[in-house]
Amino acid sequence: MKAEQQYIDLFQQHEVLIDQQSSEVMNALRKDAFTEFKLRGFPSKKTEEYRYTDVDKLFRPNYGVNLKRMERLINPYEIFKCDVPRMRTALYFVVNDSFYTACPTSALLPEGVLLGSLKEFSSARPELIRKYYGQLADSSKDSITALNTCLAQDGFLLYVPKNRMVDKPIQLVNILRSDCDLMANRRILVILEEGARAQLLVCDHAMDKVNFLTTQVVEVFVGEHASLDFYELEATHTKTVRFSNLYADQAADSKLLLNGMTLQNGTTRNMTQVSLSGKGSEVNLCGMAIADKNEQVDNHTLIDHLTTDCTSNELFKYVLDDRAIGAFAGKILVREGAQRTVSQETNKNLCVTKEARMYTQPMLEIYADDVKCAHGSTVGQLDESALFYMQQRGIPRQEARMLLMFAFVNEVIDTIALDALKERLHVLVEKRFRGQLDQCDGCAICKK
Repeated sequence: MKAEQQYIDLFQQHEVLIDQQSSEVMNALRKDAFTEFKLRGFPSKKTEEYRYTDVDKLFRPNYGVNLKRMERLINPYEIFKCDVPRMRTALYFVVNDSFYTACPTSALLPEGVLLGSLKEFSSARPELIRKYYGQLADSSKDSITALNTCLAQDGFLLYVPKNRMVDKPIQLVNILRSDCDLMANRRILVILEEGARAQLLVCDHAMDKVNFLTTQVVEVFVGEHASLDFYELEATHTKTVRFSNLYADQAADSKLLLNGMTLQNGTTRNMTQVSLSGKGSEVNLCGMAIADKNEQVDNHTLIDHLTTDCTSNELFKYVLDDRAIGAFAGKILVREGAQRTVSQETNKNLCVTKEARMYTQPMLEIYADDVKCAHGSTVGQLDESALFYMQQRGIPRQEARMLLMFAFVNEVIDTIALDALKERLHVLVEKRFRGQLDQCDGCAICKK
């Protein structure tokens, strides 16, 4: 039996229950998404976009799914102590795939800003959510998006109305918590209207050492003259599998910073698609992956220049140790008529051992003649002459290796606009290279 059959059976047997525990707006897209998923099934490795990720194998195990929305008896505000020092974020949680509503956060949000459970706001403000939900995430074009749309019952919403500014950075922590193998399906919807500004940090953590499978679909709308900084940080463990699809659309003169960092994981497959729909829009898309053991990180990106005078900068860096596998496929598409496009795509990779593998494919597809576009990719190993130089000056070889790897990824960390977060990432990356990322004072997650 193919892996998708168990999910087809799951939806057919429990469709009513899934609907009962969600909202009408989210339910409205399920049937069409299920039809697409049933028709397409999971992509094979013959599909170019999933060439390096064995989807069937990863979805084949029998995971539990919390369709009844049974509450986990934990208070994440008591067990999670890994807040970013000096950043003073407004802190919120999603436990598995349900927004944690018992929120003591006292952050005062500007008038009209909505932040919280996607399910609850879909019921309270259906006309608003219906306008955006599922409009970018097309189930007919991707099976993981289709499956997520079938099964997701809740998630996170951030809505910032016209000309409102959220001064305090928002931190959303996704906590995986279960006593048995579990599948979680969550949605994130971010809407910034004209002139709005916000900064959002999304962190993934696993509290238990069971097998977790996560599907996540993120939709981001950035209005005219709006500005959004969106950071993602994955720090789970080797028994987690994560599939995340992010879709973003930018209106005229908008600015978007996307920075996705994988510090610790099992298997991760991220897809990012950005549409520069409005004249003068700008996106900075950055990513960093640090992997060892048998970990795997696969990033697939598309930046679509649809109109004139838009700018895109893309930078991804990987450090692969032991038998880790990395994959990067980044495409810049410049449509006909998208004149005066400026685009730069760079992918640099460091394979620390001979057993590590990196597959890279930067691409440019241009249908306009007045453009400035460039792309490049490198795969290499640590500079032995630099290691020798540092050892000659009394630095132990292991410490020298760590310093060189840290310097290599520092360019990605420096794209972070929040100084406190940048400093925190410097600490976390150093701990990761030293094998100490799990050692954190006072956090119940790290003590597991």
